[in-house]
Amino acid sequence: MIRLSYWVLPIISGTVWLGTLLGLLLHWIVGTNRMFYSSMSDGQHIAYISDVGASELKPLFITGCVVTTVFLNAGFLADRWLRHKGRLVPNTSVTEKVLSALTVFFALAGTAGLILLSIFDTLNWTMLHRIFLALFMGGYALSAVFICWEYQRLAQKREHRILRISFWIKLAFVITEVLLSIGFGLALRTRNQNSGAILEWVIAFIFTFYIFSFLIDLYPAVYTGRRGIGAHRQRGASDAFRTKGMPGTTHQSSSSMSQRRPFDEENGRPDSFPMRTAGGNGEYGRSYANGTAPMPQPPPQNF
Repeated sequence: MIRLSYWVLPIISGTVWLGTLLGLLLHWIVGTNRMFYSSMSDGQHIAYISDVGASELKPLFITGCVVTTVFLNAGFLADRWLRHKGRLVPNTSVTEKVLSALTVFFALAGTAGLILLSIFDTLNWTMLHRIFLALFMGGYALSAVFICWEYQRLAQKREHRILRISFWIKLAFVITEVLLSIGFGLALRTRNQNSGAILEWVIAFIFTFYIFSFLIDLYPAVYTGRRGIGAHRQRGASDAFRTKGMPGTTHQSSSSMSQRRPFDEENGRPDSFPMRTAGGNGEYGRSYANGTAPMPQPPPQNF
């Protein structure tokens, strides 16, 4: 059975972002038959996301950007809170806490950039749109760098294998997006609009997988519950020896049973002393059930 928890936040965010991109792309290809927008340059045959988002689908573009960033930031904050509560691997050093704070800070900067670029479209506010586009891409790229740094420190222990997986996924995202962003910037600088448009769509779709990668980070919280990671350790070996139906009791060994005090059947009570023998043939060679031995008589004296 699937357990709903904080891991649904990046799923919702990534699904909305992917749906927004597909809606814009399919509308331009199928709905408008590759329409040439007024915001497009001469000789440009492939529309940017911003070109389609500045048209009649601008409400969809704004809504998709807002919902995507709200749930993504909720996932970031949930990750920080769960680590603070011990339900995920906690940040124990000052460096890890600083990296965590920088991750959230630059994610919020990227959020502001994405929402603002959807509002200030490329048709009416070209310069502002490009500034916010750079803020969006740079903010989330730096956020990914710091979260990779943080996870690299957290995943040094062998038991944190899932963090290492998340680290490599996010590192691959950082390297890929940085290289594509460099190509995107060069395309804009050389006014190669068609190549720039293709790279923008590719960068946006890859960002979807980055959002989905936070599922790996948040899903372990399903099993830790409110008591934290330490409450879910395996039981010790001593628990396996508890007597069935008698919690808290253990089997007694034969040696402890043999050390019980003898019972005086005549008086109906335990003897006050164990039966003892001296091993000789005299008075002390016999056993006494009541634990009392006769006093030895002094030898007769001749006067």
